[in-house]
Amino acid sequence: MVAAALTAALAASTGFANDIPRTPDGKPDLQGVWANNRATPMERPEALADKAELSAEEVAELQARADELFNGETDAAFGDAVFSAALAGDEEHESYDPATGNYNHFWVADREFDNRTSLIVDPPNGRLPALTDAATERMAEFIAYRQAHPADSYTDRSNSDRCITYGVPFLLAGYNGYFQIVQNPDHVVILQEMIHEARIVPVDGTAPLDSAIDQYTGSSRGFWDGDTLVVQTANFSPKSAFRTRNGLAQENLTLEERYTLVDADTLDWAITVTDESTWVSPWTALVRLDRSADPIFEYACHEGNYAMEGILAGARQKEADAAAATEGQE
Repeated sequence: MVAAALTAALAASTGFANDIPRTPDGKPDLQGVWANNRATPMERPEALADKAELSAEEVAELQARADELFNGETDAAFGDAVFSAALAGDEEHESYDPATGNYNHFWVADREFDNRTSLIVDPPNGRLPALTDAATERMAEFIAYRQAHPADSYTDRSNSDRCITYGVPFLLAGYNGYFQIVQNPDHVVILQEMIHEARIVPVDGTAPLDSAIDQYTGSSRGFWDGDTLVVQTANFSPKSAFRTRNGLAQENLTLEERYTLVDADTLDWAITVTDESTWVSPWTALVRLDRSADPIFEYACHEGNYAMEGILAGARQKEADAAAATEGQE
């Protein structure tokens, strides 16, 4: 597999295997808090279509531009928007929430640029594979429904709006993109700061769940492939949250994650995504996590769920305003 080849090549070229921390039983010690604050976008921007890597000078230029654009007092940007704005030199980058008002970038972690132009390493063009015809149709139906029914009920809102889950794997960088790993010889626990999900992964040969049992974050089983922790996840619920804002990945999704220490302070997290009902081929992303001295903080989402009340009340007010405007035209 692509992810396995990447980690094997990295080990061969760097010789890191002898320089990493280990547990008493000799396994790589992955324990600690890991931050996903790199600015590398998920997909390679079209402006960099033939450029898989940036020069040191280009990285420094992008970093300086981002530091200026997102200086703490400007509008916050999330995910790939930081890279896109820095690449375009977009001083008037789009606000995250122009309708109700954004908050400033002071509240978001600083992003670090490296020489990669996409997290996706397979396909080699750094772009997601094409959608299947069925997925394209499903996405169109989903978008049409959401436009017509944005908030008829709380069930029309996303899992994250409802503080249920942000899904597995959680790939949004710069905003609570922290993970804590704890391990013993039989299990590895991966705690996700965003909505405090704890994935308990047996690495002792525990049999997988029956295929009839599904869960929001799937069911994971792990094993060691040399110095790489491999985590395979299936049994996703139809209500799962990975890339479903457009009605895409659902219960046919399977993941293979490979966690490999590059050195004591850098953890490569390679994720291969397979869903034949959504994409015409599997794809792999490589996320570079950095060790953090900071602890995982409580993510309280919206305490008391009062935001949902506001979302639904706002929707009812919009409907009343639209009805009043229509009556005024009659």
